[in-house]
Amino acid sequence: MLRFWPDTRRDFASLSEREILSLAVAAEEEDGRIYSEFAARLGDTYPGSAALFEGMAAEEDEHRRRLLDLYVVRFGTRLVPIRREHVRGFLTRKPVWLQKTMTLEQARQQVWEMEEGAYRFYLEAARNVTDAGLRKLLGDLAAAEKGHATRADQIDETVLGAAGRDSEAHEVHRQFLLTYVQPGLAGLMDGSVSTLAPVFAAAFATGDTHQTFLVGLAAAVGAGISMGFTEAASDDGRLTGRGSPIKRGLAAGIMTAIGGLGHALPYLIADFFTATAVAIVVVLIELWAIAYIQKRYMQTPFWRAVMQVVLGGSLVFAAGILIGSA
Repeated sequence: MLRFWPDTRRDFASLSEREILSLAVAAEEEDGRIYSEFAARLGDTYPGSAALFEGMAAEEDEHRRRLLDLYVVRFGTRLVPIRREHVRGFLTRKPVWLQKTMTLEQARQQVWEMEEGAYRFYLEAARNVTDAGLRKLLGDLAAAEKGHATRADQIDETVLGAAGRDSEAHEVHRQFLLTYVQPGLAGLMDGSVSTLAPVFAAAFATGDTHQTFLVGLAAAVGAGISMGFTEAASDDGRLTGRGSPIKRGLAAGIMTAIGGLGHALPYLIADFFTATAVAIVVVLIELWAIAYIQKRYMQTPFWRAVMQVVLGGSLVFAAGILIGSA
């Protein structure tokens, strides 16, 4: 949905060199902790990959040290308390500690996203500083992070069938996930749940299938437009590497509209009771499918997804019926 409150985050271009360095230090600390957590979680099953994660964590710590050394020389010992979430354009990450389960393939994808984002961050940062020493360090770190991104394909290659993998094809696949799949899934979930109440409220208030279909169509299209603009405006893709905001907005908007139309289309059936029965079946299928999608792609434990989507969607569905029957 569209946000009506102001975005208080800073534009990256407005950051001073002191703020850029402080942000880089905080980012390297966070990434190092994430890699250490990956190693701890996957070490028993994939010791080879755990060793690689530990090595990457050590490299992130070395990057942090180099950044801190330069910061102390330039600006003293007090860091600016700035983090990624304070700057517009950074992708918000789900905390690793909230992910009760994690597969090796999920870790591979997150490593690639993290390092691609870090690479783009250092490139953009280097363009925004004038000090030659600082620009050189940022350029060196960008090259190092780009090398890390390619190492995502080295994670337990023997287990995942590595030797003959086409890394270029995998990069295209990962970019497809970031640009189309993730925004599309978010749109599908939003559209399916948010339009339940108006559709069924209209159905039980009017008893007219044609009027109900028009309400459902309007709700689905309106939600799709809103979600599409919100996704496109949330991130220009320069720092996160998530791709064109227009493509992401279209993916989110179209899937939101599809999610809303799913339970509106049955009302093209002239008989009210038949249309409503079909719509209820469609709703049940939608909610359970979304719970599975959250587990598969959003790393949400299945029963938590059921509580969030199925229970929440059922409450919205019931609210629509109660309001329409009043």
